[in-house]
Amino acid sequence: MAQPSRTTSEFNLCQCPITHQLFQDPVVAEDGYTYERKAIVNWINTNGTSPVTRQPLSINQLRPNLTIKNMVDEFRTKNFYFKLDTHIKKKSRRALFQAHGKTVWEAEWIGQNGPPICLMKINGAKALKEASFYETMTRHPYIVKTYGFVEEPTDITSNSITLLQEYAGEGNLFELLQEQRSVLQQSVLCEMFIQISDAMVFLAHNQIIHGDLACRNVLVFRYDPNESKNNLVKITDFGLSRGSSIYAPAGSGSTTTLTIVPIRYAAPEVLSNSNERNSYTTKSDMFSMGVLMWEGYTKGEMPWSQIENDNEVSRKVINGERLPKPEKCSEQMWSVLLKCMSQQPNDRPSFEDLKRQLLGFVTNPLENSNVCIGVAHDENHEIIQIPLTEQTYVSLATLNLQFPGMIGLKYRSSQTNEWITYVEYYVNK
Repeated sequence: MAQPSRTTSEFNLCQCPITHQLFQDPVVAEDGYTYERKAIVNWINTNGTSPVTRQPLSINQLRPNLTIKNMVDEFRTKNFYFKLDTHIKKKSRRALFQAHGKTVWEAEWIGQNGPPICLMKINGAKALKEASFYETMTRHPYIVKTYGFVEEPTDITSNSITLLQEYAGEGNLFELLQEQRSVLQQSVLCEMFIQISDAMVFLAHNQIIHGDLACRNVLVFRYDPNESKNNLVKITDFGLSRGSSIYAPAGSGSTTTLTIVPIRYAAPEVLSNSNERNSYTTKSDMFSMGVLMWEGYTKGEMPWSQIENDNEVSRKVINGERLPKPEKCSEQMWSVLLKCMSQQPNDRPSFEDLKRQLLGFVTNPLENSNVCIGVAHDENHEIIQIPLTEQTYVSLATLNLQFPGMIGLKYRSSQTNEWITYVEYYVNK
């Protein structure tokens, strides 16, 4: 189903600045702004001035805005606007997921075939603005696709919005990791991390901070444990849902979406300045990405699971302590994770840089090596010494390996100047 695109600014033209809802009867006031007629009449009767410019307004000077009315009518008739129980319906009254601020139901099309879908209802004062992020970002292949907004005939809540989104049959990455008997192959994890990084590059380019990057907010659409390229994941939840036990209120203020912090995934500067929204940046997202990758290598273990008190976790991270190296994480990959979780934001890589590094693990695992490689055959224990120089790549296929075995490499890291041992099993195909 082809989806017409809309930018956030175009979408904002269709909503009243007072109610934050789509216009029904838009009118222009003397201040030059367009409002929902009923809302601005009530506002003028109460306040007498513009809610935007504070200049005096008169109800008698309100004029219909036919241009905006036509734009809204067009918006409603396109595929990105749906009615519940007319175009789509819930498969069950029981929600797939529910937390403070968000509820998700599996849904299905009425009278037509279409892709698997779900409904996501967002509550809160910022719901419409943040929902528009979804609609704007839906063009990216590794960001969950939003088909449109859903009107619920019986819903009279003014500060909620319901979105129609694609449904991920494999669930989220956290659930997938915990279901596995062992840690996923590094090639599979790397492919997933590359896709997440690519999506984060797109968010950063559009000046959107995720603010809640974790495996639970990565949806799995295809999973293949043997062929990395067959896997497909997409990020979701741009800081909209902050209501599980892993979150904690910041300071002593009210627990709004702006004052609740994912403690065990947060960067030290966020934990140090948790009441300041501007402490969330692309660099704090990168710190969370490091924790996300740590989750991948621990089968979805909760970060700092041995520590019950969130304040103690916060203290450790602020003081520079980091999560322990997962047993199945190679030294090469661990150096990448540590870099992502650097204490200083400027020491962390960009998502473009991280993506390039991860691609190197997939296509060029021996890049940046400057010593030699030893190849041990199970059958005859033959050792092949191959000198390596900076930026040299040795493909296992070129070694003419005849038996299953392992390849071992010891080299000095160009980033940390430390000696690293790299071991990988191979099977001749």
